[in-house]
Amino acid sequence: MSEDSHPGLSRGLTNYGDSDFARYLRLANARSMGYSTSMLRKPVVGIASTYSEFNNCHRSVPDLVKAVKRGVLAAGGLPLEFPTISLGEPYLNPTALFFRNLMAMDTEEMVRGQPMDVVVLIGGCDKTVPAQLMGALSAGLPAIQLVTGPQSTNRWRGERLGACTDCRRFWGRFRAGELNQAGIDEVEGQLVATAGTCAVMGTASTMASLSEALGMMLPGTATIPAVHADRLRAAEATGAAAMNLLRAGIRIGDVITEKSIENAIRVLLAIGGSTNAIIHLTAIAGRAGIKVSLDRMNELSDTTPVLVDLKPTGPFYMEDLHEAGGIGAVLRELKPLLHLDCMTVTGETLGQRLAAEAQYVDRNVVRALDAPLQPVGGLVALFGSLAPRGAILKRAAADPALFEKEARAIVFTSLEDLAARIDDPDLDVEPDDFLVLQNAGPLSPTAMPEAGYLPIPQKLARAGVKDMVRISDARMSGTAYGTIVLHVTPDAASGGPLAFVRTGDRIRISVADRRIDLLVDEAELAQRRQTTKLAASVPSRGYARLFHREILLADEGCDFRSLTAHPTRD
Repeated sequence: MSEDSHPGLSRGLTNYGDSDFARYLRLANARSMGYSTSMLRKPVVGIASTYSEFNNCHRSVPDLVKAVKRGVLAAGGLPLEFPTISLGEPYLNPTALFFRNLMAMDTEEMVRGQPMDVVVLIGGCDKTVPAQLMGALSAGLPAIQLVTGPQSTNRWRGERLGACTDCRRFWGRFRAGELNQAGIDEVEGQLVATAGTCAVMGTASTMASLSEALGMMLPGTATIPAVHADRLRAAEATGAAAMNLLRAGIRIGDVITEKSIENAIRVLLAIGGSTNAIIHLTAIAGRAGIKVSLDRMNELSDTTPVLVDLKPTGPFYMEDLHEAGGIGAVLRELKPLLHLDCMTVTGETLGQRLAAEAQYVDRNVVRALDAPLQPVGGLVALFGSLAPRGAILKRAAADPALFEKEARAIVFTSLEDLAARIDDPDLDVEPDDFLVLQNAGPLSPTAMPEAGYLPIPQKLARAGVKDMVRISDARMSGTAYGTIVLHVTPDAASGGPLAFVRTGDRIRISVADRRIDLLVDEAELAQRRQTTKLAASVPSRGYARLFHREILLADEGCDFRSLTAHPTRD
């Protein structure tokens, strides 16, 4: 490849009405950065940097950028770093999902608007990786993903700790009175010991794993711990791979296809991954004009066993998965179920990638296809009168004893109502009841937070109750566990059936039949529709107003309707 075979800094010239002047002015300004003439003629590799002091998961991004630049320079390119929005999950109000589409817009427009031939996307924390893939897919250039990697675990009084499943476990013990204030304060100081994303199979680790399954990441790099030297070597290799990607003429749309999305769903089901991932995959697919059907997800789930035994469902952490063989080991086990003709960022098909000799696999962490942890996938979609367009249950993290059940609903009308009453000793609630949260979906004022993990009422927790059926239009952190029905669609704020549930109603759930039904007659529901005021309200200005006007519901990935491959009007 000659240095002049790609536009580089001549790409997308600023419009002054004179392209020669625009090129001259751009190069004059570029020279002020100290670049030589020969460097300014090279292909440009943009590096999307998401470093932020409001995002501890991305603490290592500056070092990753330096390593990527080494790889690009060695391969004959000009690396140019640029910043985008960074989404640190625990720092954002009302929720990081609210800002995911804003970050996707930022990424898309900076990739599209600045002169680069290929882009390296550096992300990590939950919503950053899907936002980057969504934006890059819409921009359409060659692209490759690099993640920050998972945190390493720590120890407290002989117990192994890793955010954030363990933070929920210890918080549950604190609420149940098993741990005092001094103890929970000590745990707080030990939970997050290193840079990187949550050490368990939460949303960040799930999306890193799925990026590798999609073919968007160098093989073996999804699970490398954030603080390991191999993470920097992976970054350098990613910079070189970006140049090879450019030479091969492989664009992101050649990698993210209907088949590779289906491969990613298979991996999601096999690793017991986060429920958030189905929303993100749906949104990513929507940028390519691909529809992710929850019915199809159920078909895949029924034929995809759970192979990975990580927290929140098992005893292991991401660093264990890395040592056990990583996502490559999972892909090799799933090989008979995958589309092997999918292109990857290495220029190989998935089949060619997996044809390499298998490495060591720890079968305690990654089970064989014929000896799985569970015979069916980790997620299942439920439909019925309560969720006409679907709801999600992470059955890999749930109690099978609660899968076929009819019970009384105990309803909380908002997050504020939940906070005010859940620990009231006079709350009329029994262990067999279903806890129901309304108005926490995409169109609610709280914009679908990770609030679906409703706490066990304190009086029940102190009596030893560990799990209950919980139902909402909210999301759940990938680090959480329990028999929790999420993403009920349509959500309550948009007038879905969930809005009209009342305490004392009967609800029936059947995982076997893929059903969730509200057992209230139509005449009563019709009356409730006439008298119930919906919680949705139109914000007065800014991004919140745009979000409310544009947001699609959970079954369409919560993307903005104008950003999908085929924009629709409400």
